Order: sequence, then C-alpha cells, then structure tokens
Amino acid sequence: MDAEARDLTIIGGGPTGLFAAFYAGLRGITCRIIDSLPELGGQLAALYPEKYIYDVGGLPRILARDLAKNLTEQGLQFGADVRLEEQVQQLVTVGDEYIVTTDRGRYPTKTVLIAGGKGAFAPRVLECSGYESLLGKGVEYHVRDPSRYAGKRVLIVGGGDSAVDWVLNLKDVAARITIIHRREGFRAHAHSMKLMRDAVAAGNVELITYREVRDIHGDACVNSVTIFDNRTNEDTVLEVDAVLSLIGFKPELGPIANWGLELHKNTIVVDNRLATNLPRVYAAGDIAHYEGKLELIATGFSEAAMAVNHAVHDINPKARYNPGHSTNLKIFKDREAAEDAAFEDGSPS
Repeated sequence: MDAEARDLTIIGGGPTGLFAAFYAGLRGITCRIIDSLPELGGQLAALYPEKYIYDVGGLPRILARDLAKNLTEQGLQFGADVRLEEQVQQLVTVGDEYIVTTDRGRYPTKTVLIAGGKGAFAPRVLECSGYESLLGKGVEYHVRDPSRYAGKRVLIVGGGDSAVDWVLNLKDVAARITIIHRREGFRAHAHSMKLMRDAVAAGNVELITYREVRDIHGDACVNSVTIFDNRTNEDTVLEVDAVLSLIGFKPELGPIANWGLELHKNTIVVDNRLATNLPRVYAAGDIAHYEGKLELIATGFSEAAMAVNHAVHDINPKARYNPGHSTNLKIFKDREAAEDAAFEDGSPS
C-alpha cells in the first residue's frame, strides 16, 4: 500500500535536506525525508562526527555531530515523516504528481527535492568471509551507540578520519582497541593522529599497519578475526568481540541516474530556481550543478530555501515566493503565544 501523501518528498537527510524540511514546515507544507543511512545528518554524522565545522554562519566552531543534532531538531519540529535505511528506486509519474518508490515502500508526493549530497552513501565493504553473515552481529560499518562497546575487545579497520575519531572516542569505553590499516600512512587530521599516537604510546590503543582482514569468525556473534600482513601474507588471529569496518562510503546516484534527469558527471543540472528538467523536481546541495557552484553547507542552506519556496509555488500558484522574515511569521507567533499561555497557566510548555 502507498504511504500517506506529502506535499514534498526530500531525498537525503543531510544538512541541505534537513534545512529543506524546516523550510517546508515554515511554509506550511507537509514533507517526508528519505535517506539510505541509518541516521540523519548525512556526511556530518557518517564520515566525520568528531570534526569541527568552522564555516556555518553564526557558529564560530561546532562539532559535526552537534551540528547534525541541531539541524535534526530544527528540521523535524514541524512533524516531517522520516524514512531511514531506504534505498530510493523509481520516480513514477501519476498525473501531475509523483510516487517515489524505495526498497521498502511507495511514497506519493506533489513535489520532489533531491538533496542527497553526492548521492546515496553506500558503505565500502570488507572483501572477506564472515563480513556479510556477521553484519549486525558484531560487525558494523557505523557506530550508532558507543556504549554498546563498553568492556569489549574492538577491532577498527580503516585509515581515515572516521576510523581515527572512533579510536579516540572508544579507547576509554572498550576493554581493548586495536586499529589496523593496510599501509603506513593515514588520511586523518594531523591533530587526531597525534592524539591517537599518544594513546598508542601510553598503551591504550594497539596500532598495526600493513594489515588487512582475511576472515571474520563467529556464529551468533563475532569471536575472532584473522588478519594478514600484506607484505608477507603471514596470518595472525585476534580474539575480538566487535569489528568496526570504517573504510568509508562511496557516493553514487544509483537508480536516480535513470530518472531522465539532465546530469553533469555525478551531479544533477538545475536552473536558477534549482529546478531540474523534470517538472516539480528540484535539486539542492552538493548534488545540484550550475555555473559558479560552490559546494558548501552554507550554499546548501540557501539552495534548500529557494527550492522549497519554488515548490510551494508549484503546489499553490497563489502562494508568495518570498515568505518574509521568520520573526514575523504567523506560525512562530502562534507558537510563542501558546507557550506564553502555558507558562501563565503554570502548565508545562
């Protein structure tokens, strides 16, 4: 069965998609967010949650995970429907509207905004036996709850920011942290590398380079891993309780590339309204392409607002394009009045 229809379906739950959900609510239209990742926040949450962001207006410095949290709170305040870990498949035309299909459902919508960064993020997988069968049973490609690793022996595989960040975040949680990388050099931030090497020197972390995973062992859960030296092919067995495969994500347009959109390499061509060549379908954020494009979070915010306001006009041609200043909008004044009344009554707001 089709899900409940929405005015706007946003494909992508990163900064641009979340700000678009906020703007949809601000303009009084319903929306739904669909994302392939297990949590909202996009790259902020999936790739570098512990890195500082410096170029968001009004925030001199903020951790990526905190920015993702704030954007989620802002974006969902008007009741957006959220569908996570769903892969978008088809865009079906039904009269003047659409149905967005995923691997789990069908979502009717009047307009569509594609805000999927560089596309859906698919995790890079370890090419070894045991990875698929033990995924979710000790093998993970994303840390959802650090407390799950309390007192456990954890093997982290990877050489980028995400791997090093989680070494630092879990070293005081887990019973033992071992990180392996297939070469000597890492691609992580210099300061993070210093902190990790300090932890290695202090005996809090075990670092082994030129190693790769050959096999992951276990039945109901992970109990050990065979790693090998990629210079000598010599095997070593490590007893572990968890394997974090933090070797990155690969962005790809996937089925969206077959929707009939005008493409430029791995991006979607838009006009000055952020409109694609398909009617009532917009694109914003890194996935949108036009002359002079800057791939910045700040740019995505602006594009999200523009795209949503044009979508509002598609839904209701009599609606104003410019919503005016947020301080003067009725939706917020009504909320403030309700909060003031609740405070005066002594009831919880």
